[in-house]
Amino acid sequence: MNKLSVITAFLGGVKNRYMQYNPNRDIEEKIRLLKDVEGVDGVELCYPTDFTNPKELKKLLDGQGLNVSGINVRSRRQDKWIRGSFTSTLASERREVVEEFKMASDIALEFGTDRLSTCPLNDGHDYVFEMNYLDAYRYAEETISEICAHNREVRLSLEYKLNDPRTRCLFGTAAETLSFCQTVGAENLGVTMDFGHSILGKERPAQALCMLSKAKKLFYVHLNDNDRCWDWDLLPGAFHVNELIEFLYYLKKVNYDNDWYAFDVTSKEVDTVEHFRLVAKLVRKFESMARKIDESRMDELMERRNPNDSFEYMIECVY
Repeated sequence: MNKLSVITAFLGGVKNRYMQYNPNRDIEEKIRLLKDVEGVDGVELCYPTDFTNPKELKKLLDGQGLNVSGINVRSRRQDKWIRGSFTSTLASERREVVEEFKMASDIALEFGTDRLSTCPLNDGHDYVFEMNYLDAYRYAEETISEICAHNREVRLSLEYKLNDPRTRCLFGTAAETLSFCQTVGAENLGVTMDFGHSILGKERPAQALCMLSKAKKLFYVHLNDNDRCWDWDLLPGAFHVNELIEFLYYLKKVNYDNDWYAFDVTSKEVDTVEHFRLVAKLVRKFESMARKIDESRMDELMERRNPNDSFEYMIECVY
């Protein structure tokens, strides 16, 4: 079974447009919270926020027996790169982005992970005729190519999302992101598959992951859920249990094993430790449900293309 990780940003204060949920916590407080969360094996650290004192951070993680699933490099910031990072029209900003990612790449190996993940949320547009798309793709190709070339042993995983804070992010779907990765052509460039972002983008998550897997670009998985109207970062299975079962079923089928699931989930008004205990418990429950489906039997049923039979079999297996 895959290991379970929590993105550290969700262990402290989380804001939306109107509210902040939970108090702001430093990285030491966040890590110490996890000692009471059964079933969690590690963390996805956020760069640069979590790295004010890397040596102390490493000691803290080792002391609690926590591994690092990846380093989430924030490619959008409150104080800079306002018009995007990889696609900024300012060469000085693009150079700054590249240098920060190179530093994060070096730190990743020191923390025992070969994976950087980033969600280029602010690389996008709100209006027609706002962004020169040709330039944007060219700038993104140049910056990301250079980052990937810095150390081919470190993988860079792009997390796509349809919108927020832009009305349309440049990397909005699995197919768009895969196409970009193939254009760049770097073997260590791939895609972070966030279940909730896939749902928001009107995808069938299991289909999207199969497409990425066939292209050898499925690098990482985030788990959460939403109502397809907004990226609410809810408990896995809160709205889309059957889609999640199919997603987990195909993850096993494509041999995404002995890797990581990272939890991109907001606790809001609920106690943070209690919330992530439930997240870990739910994921293990849904995994066990998905594994009740016999692959050879399901393959046989799907070969017939009669959804009555295959859906009935799925229901009988898991419920």
